Amino acid sequence: MAMLHSRKQSKGTRGSKHSAAPMRRPGAVGVGTVMHGSARAGHPLVRIDENDRLYDYERRTKESFDSIVPVLKRISALQHEEDFEMRAQMIAREQFGFELPQEILEGAWVDQLDMRKLFAWSVFQTYHKFCDEFFESDPIGSARDEQFQEYLQECGFHTLDVSPCADGRLAHVISYVLRLPYKGVRRKSYAGATFDIADSLDKWIETEMLRFREGKPNTADAPTRYLKAVVYHFSSVDPEHEGCAAHGSDTAVAAQAGLDRLLGFQQAVQNSFCCGASIDLLLIGLDTDTDAIKVHLPDAAGVPDLNNSVDALELYEQTQTTSAQQAEAKIVEMIESQGAMVVPGMKNLIKRLIVNNLSQIDYVKRYHGSHYSDIGHAERFIGAGIGFEEVQLRNLTYFAYLSTVEEATKDLDVGIKIFTGLNVSRGLPIPIVVRYDYHGQVPGARDRAIEHCSRVVDALKARYSDLAEQGLLHTMQVIRDCNAGACIEVLACSADANAVKGAH
Repeated sequence: MAMLHSRKQSKGTRGSKHSAAPMRRPGAVGVGTVMHGSARAGHPLVRIDENDRLYDYERRTKESFDSIVPVLKRISALQHEEDFEMRAQMIAREQFGFELPQEILEGAWVDQLDMRKLFAWSVFQTYHKFCDEFFESDPIGSARDEQFQEYLQECGFHTLDVSPCADGRLAHVISYVLRLPYKGVRRKSYAGATFDIADSLDKWIETEMLRFREGKPNTADAPTRYLKAVVYHFSSVDPEHEGCAAHGSDTAVAAQAGLDRLLGFQQAVQNSFCCGASIDLLLIGLDTDTDAIKVHLPDAAGVPDLNNSVDALELYEQTQTTSAQQAEAKIVEMIESQGAMVVPGMKNLIKRLIVNNLSQIDYVKRYHGSHYSDIGHAERFIGAGIGFEEVQLRNLTYFAYLSTVEEATKDLDVGIKIFTGLNVSRGLPIPIVVRYDYHGQVPGARDRAIEHCSRVVDALKARYSDLAEQGLLHTMQVIRDCNAGACIEVLACSADANAVKGAH
C-alpha cells in the first residue's frame, strides 16, 4: 500500500513581478504573515474586520481537510498494536469529530489497513461537517443579498449570472474575490469558463418568465437587463504553466474564449427572442496568484474590449496612501477615462467590483505575502453534479457541473487529470462528491435527484474503471432540498458499504 504523503510543493516563482512569499505546503493557510486589527495599516477602502472573519473561516476549513493525512499516518502506525480499534476511533473522534468505518478497522489484524478507503471516508465526512456548518451558521455572512439586489437594479440589471472556470482556484470568486452575496448571484462553473450556452439560455427564459408571471426580482416592464459575466484566469507568477489548463495556460486564448462564449449567448437570445431581448455582457480576468481582477470595459456596442481593461492591483497600489474619498475618485476617473462609452449603470457596477476586490487583494497580501504559496492546484475533492453553493473557498473543490457524465466529459477529464497529479501519484484516491440539489415543492424531484446520483456514479466508475478497480476513485452521493434551506442528505459512500445516511 502506498504511503500517505502531504500535498506537493508549488512550483518556483520565476517571472514574478512581486517578491516571493515564504513557501508553504499548497492548500495550507499560512499563519506567519497574519497581522490583525490596527497592527497593520491597510488600504483606506479595505474592510479589515471582514477580512479577519473570512480568513478565520478559510483557515479553519482548510486545516480540517489538511489534517487528514497526518492523523491517518498516526492511526496507520498503530494498526498492529493492542486495542487498535479503540485507539483509532479515539484519535478520529478527537481530531476529526467523527468515527471511522468500524469494519475497515476490524480487518486490520489480518490484512493491511485500507488507507485509501479511510482517506476517502475522512474527506467525505469532513465535507459533510463543512456543509452543515455553512448552512446552519452562515460563516461567510450572506444576509446582504436583498440589499445587493436593490443595488443591482439601480445599476440597470435584474440578474447577475456568472460563469467562472471550474478550476478550484476560482471557487471563491463570488464571496471572496468579488465580495458579493452568494445568494444574490447565479454561479455555474465550466472548464475554461466556456459555459453551456443552452443552459444559460434556459436560465434566461426562466428568469424572464418569473418577471412576467410573478414580478421577481422585478416586473417585466422594468428597464433592467440580464447581465451575463465570464471570469477567466491567469497566473502572474508562472504564466506559462499555472494559467488555465483548458486553454494551455494561454491568457489571450482564455480571454478570447470567454468573449466568444458571451457573444454566442447574446446571439442565441437575440435569435430566439428578437433583438429587444438582448443582454449585457461582462468579461473579468482573475490573477489566481494575487486574486486581483481586471475588468474589460465594454465598447460603444456593449462588447467587452480585450485590449481595454481596468486593473484592480494597479489601482490598489496607486491609491494605497490616499484617503478613502480620493481612492474612490481615482477608481471612477480610471473607469471613465478608459470607458467613456460605458453606460452609467455598468460604470457603477464595475466600480463596486473594483472596490470590493481591493479588500481581497489586501487579504492575500496580509495573510499570504505577495501571492499565494499554492499558485497551482491544491483542491481537496471533485464536486460533480448540481449544487455546491456552500463551496466559496479557493482551492477546496474542482467543479464539474453536469446532468450526465457524457455531456461533461471535458470538465471531468480535466478534474481527473488534476487529481492524478495531486492524489493518485501519491497513492491516494480521488474523492468525488456527486451532488444533486432539487426543489422539494416539485413532485418526484427528490426521487429524480437520487436517480441522477446513482446514474452518474455508475458512469464515473465505467469511464474511469482503472482507477475505480484499484481503489483510487471513491464517491459519495449527496442530495439537498435547496428550497427548504436544509443541510445535505448523504445517500451512499463507496468508502464504507455500511455507511448510513447522515453519519458523521
